[in-house]
Amino acid sequence: MNLRDFIKQRKYLIWWVKDCDRLGAASIVEATLNYGDWDDVQLLIKILGIKKVAKIFRAKSQLSPMGRCNYYPEVTNFFTLYFNKYAPRNSFARTN
Repeated sequence: MNLRDFIKQRKYLIWWVKDCDRLGAASIVEATLNYGDWDDVQLLIKILGIKKVAKIFRAKSQLSPMGRCNYYPEVTNFFTLYFNKYAPRNSFARTN
C-alpha cells in the first residue's frame, strides 16, 4: 500500500478535502496523527517509516512565526514523547 491508497481509504481523516490526490505527506501525517486511531498511525508508520513520520511531525508541530500549530496540544505532547523514544533525533548506535 502506498500513501495515496492509505488516505483514499480513510476519507474520515480528511473529510473537508475534495481531492485527496493533491495532499502532500505532511498533510496526511497531520490528519492521521490528529484524527486517526492507533491502527491508522501504525499503518502510516509502516508506509513512510518512523523516521520520516517523526521528521515531518517535528517540522510541523512547532509554532509558526504567527503562533499557529495545526496539531492538537494533546497530540503534540503524546507524539513528541513517542518519537523521542522510538525515533530519537540522534539514533546512531553507540557501544561502550
